[in-house]
Amino acid sequence: MTATASSRSLNLLFVAQALGGAAPPIIISLGGLVGQQLSADPTLATLPVSLYQLGLALSTLPAAWLMQRQGRRNTYVLGAMLAIVAGVIAAQGIAHGHFMLFCLGTALAGFYGACVQSYRFAAVDAVAEPALHARAISRVMVGGLLAAIIGPQLVIWTRDALPMTPFAGSFYGQAALACLALLVLLRLRLPPASTTRVSGPARPLGAIVRTPAFIVACAAGVVSYGLMAFLMTATPMAMVGCGFSVGEAALGVQWHVLAMFAPSFFTGRLIARWGKTTITAIGLVLIGISGGVALMGLELLHFWGALIVLGIGWNFGFIGATAMLTDSYRPSERAKVQATNDFCVFGSVALASFGSGHLLHTAGWNAINAGMLPLVALVLLLITFHAWRQRATTTVSP
Repeated sequence: MTATASSRSLNLLFVAQALGGAAPPIIISLGGLVGQQLSADPTLATLPVSLYQLGLALSTLPAAWLMQRQGRRNTYVLGAMLAIVAGVIAAQGIAHGHFMLFCLGTALAGFYGACVQSYRFAAVDAVAEPALHARAISRVMVGGLLAAIIGPQLVIWTRDALPMTPFAGSFYGQAALACLALLVLLRLRLPPASTTRVSGPARPLGAIVRTPAFIVACAAGVVSYGLMAFLMTATPMAMVGCGFSVGEAALGVQWHVLAMFAPSFFTGRLIARWGKTTITAIGLVLIGISGGVALMGLELLHFWGALIVLGIGWNFGFIGATAMLTDSYRPSERAKVQATNDFCVFGSVALASFGSGHLLHTAGWNAINAGMLPLVALVLLLITFHAWRQRATTTVSP
């Protein structure tokens, strides 16, 4: 692609990210609360959010298959269309007091979520120079900064728009955002799978996933995203349980999502300056610090402060892990490796969200935050050992 065409594609992906990235804050901030309202079993309160994450995880492989054969744009358009249907179904589930119908709507939205998560890889396809990949990823993910405003504010503006059915208006709003995204995605032009850069024979997937480069990148992505989703799902319920309002919980999620994407303005430059491994490790350290902030107390400042630090840590950890992943495959292998990585990442996110409601109800808020620290430490050790091995290999090379 020419520089102008690449820039246009990145701009459209940025807007699509802003609109599509607004859906998860809506589902996550309201899913548990609606679940508490509709489900007779309190341990199933986060099931709608968990099914969204599960739908996302299960959709990564079929979405990648469709992208390989039908192209990214056509698959993204299909995702936006399904998101419109999903928002309407979820709203109807609330209107009729039908818990499983609401769950169906959030699960169906998972395919759209898998497409939105793939926008960062589409950014890599849109630029020719490998040195610019990290910046391209960051540029598209800056769209999440707008999503951080759009999603939570839509919740605040629309949650009582239909007085007889609280929260239903927010899911109609989610469908409306998908309509706007559909119009943007119809204008997107990316290189088709058959003409993108391909060099060298493709290795078997089993051989690739056993390489240290893939293992470390995937583990960093799994822990960064999994812990973030785990705590982001549990926090609104913990806040409401501590006496804070739904609006305060939604604002907390908004600050969190702002912190997730605001660093994207400079994360690519930081990676170029300090390296992918260093920035990823800093992100994991910040995620651990967020748990420490949460353990300091139950005031609004502690909840919001922990969410903000968690968001910054996710940004460094996840963008860094995504950039690290690009070193683990050849161009001819990228589709299957990207899909496998996202299946692992969002499969762990689904498991985390399934367990968050149950653990919050049984173990408590402090146990959740303390329990994540060993996982952070383990992945930091993996990253450190991998970096040491790379330096040792470089030193002994002729």
